Amino acid sequence: MPRSRYKSLVDTFAADIRAGRLLPGTRLPTHRQLATREGLALVTASRVYGELEAMGLVSGETGRGTFVRETSLPPNLGIDQQEVVAGMIDLNFNYPSLPGQGEMLRSALRQLAAGGDLEALLRYQPHAGRMHERASVARHLGARGLAVDADQVLMVSGAQHGLAVTMMALLKPGDVIAADALTYSGFKVLAEALHLEIAPIPGGADAPDLEALEKLCRSRRVRAVYSMPTLHNPLGWVMPAAQREQLVAISRKHGLLIIEDAAYAFLAENPPPPLFTLAPERTVYVSGLSKSIATGLRIGFVAAPLDKVAAIERAIRSTTWNTPGVMTAIACAWLDDGTVMQLEAEKRADAQARQIVALCALDGLRCVTHPSSYFLWLPLDEDARADQITKALMEENIAVSTAEPFATSAHVPHAIRLALGSVDIDTLGQALARVKWMVGAYS
Repeated sequence: MPRSRYKSLVDTFAADIRAGRLLPGTRLPTHRQLATREGLALVTASRVYGELEAMGLVSGETGRGTFVRETSLPPNLGIDQQEVVAGMIDLNFNYPSLPGQGEMLRSALRQLAAGGDLEALLRYQPHAGRMHERASVARHLGARGLAVDADQVLMVSGAQHGLAVTMMALLKPGDVIAADALTYSGFKVLAEALHLEIAPIPGGADAPDLEALEKLCRSRRVRAVYSMPTLHNPLGWVMPAAQREQLVAISRKHGLLIIEDAAYAFLAENPPPPLFTLAPERTVYVSGLSKSIATGLRIGFVAAPLDKVAAIERAIRSTTWNTPGVMTAIACAWLDDGTVMQLEAEKRADAQARQIVALCALDGLRCVTHPSSYFLWLPLDEDARADQITKALMEENIAVSTAEPFATSAHVPHAIRLALGSVDIDTLGQALARVKWMVGAYS
C-alpha cells in the first residue's frame, strides 16, 4: 500500500473522531475486517490502528476490539489535574482535613515563635535533617513496629519526594522495577521521568501474584520491587503476613531492592509487620505526613539500610538541599507531643465513616476497598466505558479518575477510582449517588 494511501486512511479516521462523526466508545472494525474492506494487508491494517492508538484516539482491548477514546478528557486524568475549578466536587484527589486543624497550626506557630531556636531555622539544615528531628521520626516509626535508628532516617519534602530520591539514588536509567499492575500513579510518573522500566505484577484478591513475580525474576533482570503492602493505592488491600514473607524471600533470592510505600499505612489497624521489619537489609521505607496531617505540610521521611543512607542523602542535596526548617520543626513537635498519633486515630475514624456512606450510596455496584481507606475502586461492567462516564460526571462538576493513571500493563481495565477524603460527608453521599446513576446509565 503506498504510504500516501496509508496516511490518508489514518488521517480520515482521525478527522472523523475529532469531528465527532465517530463517537467515543464506538467499536471499530476488527483488524481483519478493516483489511478486507480497504484491500489492505493485515499487517498494514494493524499499523493503521497502531498509529491511531499512539495518537491517543483509539484504544485496543484484548478480546474486545478497538474503540474510539473520549478525547475531550484531560490527558492522564488523575495526575495532572491538580487544580479543581470552582464548584467542582473533587473525588479525584485526597486531601483529608479535620475541623480544628487550622487552629492547631496557629498554636504551633505561636509556640515556635516563643522558642529560642528561630535563628537556626532560617539557615540551611543538614541534608538528611537535624539529628534530633531524625530521632523524633525514629521514635514515631518505632510505635509502628519499625525498629530503626535515627541515623537510618532521612527527612524529605513529602513521601513523593522520598520515592523520588530513593529511586534516583539506588536505581539507574534502564533498570527494571517490578510493581503491581495497578499501582500508585505518582510512582508511574517517577519511573517514566527516571527512565525506569516497570514490569507489571498481576494482582490477586489481597496481594500481588508472587508466583508471577518469581517467574518474572527468572526471565528478566529485575533490580527492585515497589510495594504498598499496607493500604494499597488504589485497591485498598492489606497484604497478609504470609505473602509479605514470601515477597521478602523472593527479593533475597533474586537480590531485589524493596521500596515500601507506606503513605496510607496509618489508616490500617493492627496490620502485619512492615516489609522493612522483615528485611531491613534491603528495604527502603517511605512515608510522610501529607495524609495523616495535611497535604500542605510537605514533610516526609525515609528509613533505609545504613549502606544506602549516603546515596539517598546526596539525592536530597541535589533536589531540595534540605526540608524547610520551620515546617520540619512543627512536624517533629507534633510527632513528639502525640498530635500526629491523635490525628491518625481521628482520620481512621473519619475514613471508616466515609466508607459506610460510600458503600450505602453505591449499593448494588461491585466495590473494591478497605473499611478504613480514603479511596474506593469501582470496576465497571464489560460494556461500560470509563472515559465516557468520567466525562459525563465532569460535565456535572464531579471529578473522578479512570484506571489509566494507575495501570502499569498494556491492559487498562474499565474502572473508576474514587477519592473519599476531599469533600464534606453530606456532599460525598450526594456525589456518589450521582456516580452510581451515571454508571447505570452507561452500562
